[in-house]
Amino acid sequence: MFDFLEGYDLLGAFWTTVQLTLLAAAGSLVWGTLLAAMRVGPVPLMRGFGTAYVNIVRNIPLTVIILFTSLGLNQTLSISLGADDFKTINFRLAVLGLTAYTSAFVCEALRAGINTVPVGQAEAARAIGLSFTQVLRLVVLPQAFRSAVGPLTNVLIALTKNTTVAAAIGVAEAATLMKTMVEKEAQLIPIASIFALGFVILTLPTGLILGWVGKKVAVKR
Repeated sequence: MFDFLEGYDLLGAFWTTVQLTLLAAAGSLVWGTLLAAMRVGPVPLMRGFGTAYVNIVRNIPLTVIILFTSLGLNQTLSISLGADDFKTINFRLAVLGLTAYTSAFVCEALRAGINTVPVGQAEAARAIGLSFTQVLRLVVLPQAFRSAVGPLTNVLIALTKNTTVAAAIGVAEAATLMKTMVEKEAQLIPIASIFALGFVILTLPTGLILGWVGKKVAVKR
């Protein structure tokens, strides 16, 4: 029944999807945390930059961002991110685009978590002489992350599905392989079912595990 799968690297395609997800998730967490710090910071210029970045990037389609990384950064500005072959360049550009887009949602999830921290705790920390950076790092962010596990889980699941957009610049992930198989094989329903099941296998355990973690680490108020 599944003889049409022979000759196709199904596991390799999904492994590329996993790599895109993990690398973009790590980058988004770092950049999104910095954006959240900017948005709640005391410097007006940084607050303005954080707010503008989030509001602009969230309202640009991800496909446009991914295409810009390829057509704008690579083909126009010759930015290759240290790679010298087409496959690696596009993979890294896809990670960059996914990171730039997803970090806006990470920022908002963390900002919501920051808003759950009682103002009195930050005021008490400042009263004993801690700087804004110290208050954020030692008092606010640890509690914000614990409160934001649920929203961040949703962002991670959305990121996993959004990796399919990397097919627009030729990254050989799951959606690219599915498109190739649909074009060559007369097995539309089985192919679609297999790839749908693959994404369920990737996202469902993630949601269940992180949902359990979120309940365990939730701040009791």
